[in-house]
Amino acid sequence: MRILIVKLSSIGDIVHTLPALAAIRHALPTAEISWAVEKRSSAILQDNHFLDRLIEVDTKALRRWPTSGETLLAPREQFRRLRASSFDVAIDFQGLLKSASLARISGAKQVFGFSRNHLREPASRILINNAIKVTPGLHVIRKNLALAEGALNIPIPQSVSEFEFPIAIGPVFDREAAQVIGEPGRPFAILNPGGGWVTKNWSAERFGTLADELWTNLRMSSLVTYGPGELELATRVIKASRSGKARAVSISLKGFVALARRADVYVGGDTGPTHLAVAAGTPVVGLFGPTEWWRNGSPRTADICVEREDIGCRENCHRRTCSNWICMEIGVDKVAAAVGDRLSKTEKRKGALISFGT
Repeated sequence: MRILIVKLSSIGDIVHTLPALAAIRHALPTAEISWAVEKRSSAILQDNHFLDRLIEVDTKALRRWPTSGETLLAPREQFRRLRASSFDVAIDFQGLLKSASLARISGAKQVFGFSRNHLREPASRILINNAIKVTPGLHVIRKNLALAEGALNIPIPQSVSEFEFPIAIGPVFDREAAQVIGEPGRPFAILNPGGGWVTKNWSAERFGTLADELWTNLRMSSLVTYGPGELELATRVIKASRSGKARAVSISLKGFVALARRADVYVGGDTGPTHLAVAAGTPVVGLFGPTEWWRNGSPRTADICVEREDIGCRENCHRRTCSNWICMEIGVDKVAAAVGDRLSKTEKRKGALISFGT
């Protein structure tokens, strides 16, 4: 059987689909499995030994052509890669018009996706010939597993301890993490102040104060991680810390996974690095405002979410801008206490299935 997974972006969404990939591979060991992903989000899937093919696409180029005057070469090459295998099944885990379109363009005999009320863009339903109903109110990982189960009639893991996050981490990324940590290297926390939406972000100044609290109370230093365009934010965190025990670091995505596996705790909002930390098995303290921990956060009961439960405007919010932005006004003392609570829990760390890429 030839199977195409369509999950284009973002990093967090891709991480949430990895347990479904693992379930498919274990249930159908001889299947040929391909994954279509946006090129800018493909790094975390590279060298994945559960995949036979990684198909990198640029949907922005496809949308621009032909009105932009681009040559036929790029679109034709993308179509060729998509149709290179005679797919029996394509599964659209994204629920968007562009993802459903790519699933149809692949030429797959059957295209599966979520039923209309679970699609991010309901209009994409017209491109799906097999809609799978899933139980409302599921964590997104379980939602993706349910889609794989319904599309392929395969068993899926029921226990969170059985969730598998296959990410190929080679020696180069382990060395990258080791260089970032330095000596003596223990204990340390990862603080990640960034996020895709400004409304998801806890303030840089609070992160800086938290770094001081972790050092004063736990003798734990902090690594403040930042991605492209976030250097100024990380710098603000460092300037707000008075202990001198926080450092700003930039690292590759897979290097981050290797780093997270060595961290004693991770603190961050609803963003890609948080989901990577969950996949790595790192103890997590999440800071959630306009989005839901029960849906997007860690599925592990030991991990902790710190959120405002004393306000009535958070349900189904998902606002990227807000004139009443109070959901992320969370006290440092509350977060520091949550870190202490998370560290006190004795849960066996089970995270990413690590393999060594070439």
